[in-house]
Amino acid sequence: MLVTGGAGFIGSNLVGGLLERGDEVRILDNFSTGLRANLAGLADEVEVVEGELRSYERVHAAIRGVEVVFHQGALPSVPRSVQDPLTTSAVNVEGTLNVLLAARDEGVRRIVFASSSSVYGSSGSLPRVESAPTDPIAPYAVAKLAAERYCVSFSRVYGGLETVCLRYFNVFGPRQDPSSEYAAAVPRFLAAVIAGEPVTIYGDGGQLRDFTYVANVVEANLLAAEVEGINGLVFNIATGTPVSVNEIADLIGAVLDRPVEKRYLPTRAGDIRDSWADVGEARRLLGYEPRVDLQEGLRLVSEAFVSGLARAG
Repeated sequence: MLVTGGAGFIGSNLVGGLLERGDEVRILDNFSTGLRANLAGLADEVEVVEGELRSYERVHAAIRGVEVVFHQGALPSVPRSVQDPLTTSAVNVEGTLNVLLAARDEGVRRIVFASSSSVYGSSGSLPRVESAPTDPIAPYAVAKLAAERYCVSFSRVYGGLETVCLRYFNVFGPRQDPSSEYAAAVPRFLAAVIAGEPVTIYGDGGQLRDFTYVANVVEANLLAAEVEGINGLVFNIATGTPVSVNEIADLIGAVLDRPVEKRYLPTRAGDIRDSWADVGEARRLLGYEPRVDLQEGLRLVSEAFVSGLARAG
């Protein structure tokens, strides 16, 4: 099994899940956003290919001899894409094309692609269903949708290569970096509350999201690699439960038993107001079930975060 972006937050958690299942695992990562520390304890069990998604030669070398590719590698973040849409497109679109071409050339059985709920934009009704119109706003979302459509195209045009796309909704969990200026809400809030600082919320905090613990996403990937009859399909991967950003901050404070002070800043360009998922298709066709709920997920990630700080100290 190959995991692109295997040193990243979701990728490294997926690598752990594959190793637990007994798979042979190779990763491809350029360590620009992924961390070598995320592979601590796993390095002896995985083969690491260091290289860029934008290099067909490195991608091809990593894919040689692989049965399934879990394509997690990407340049993440909506704000980053607003600042630098060109690099976002080069990595997320051209990089995905390199993965698809190398997989086609090497006879890979299936690619499981990490897409994003951002492809829906702000249009349509809630909760989001896979058949809803897509209306991406930020360059990151546009790139994810383009890559997703390339996956579907390859599954139709080139016989033998199967693709499955998973649209992730607000994934959180251990190994998510809070220090990046593009960090997601949960790790940023955890770091702020533990430090006794205000949590920064963009907008009024009433915006609704579908926060999904990473173990649920790992399980969805494992299912998407094996279930028959899903070639070329797209699935929402989430919990199906909307929660406001204000509520997430308060829940983190409750888990840590610490007060929460909120600081509000203007909404960022490219952000959408509300987004949560209908996961009925994933339940029906993948057998997916979000087994770790929000409260348990926040407890687990808080314990991991505090433990990591203790080790660092």
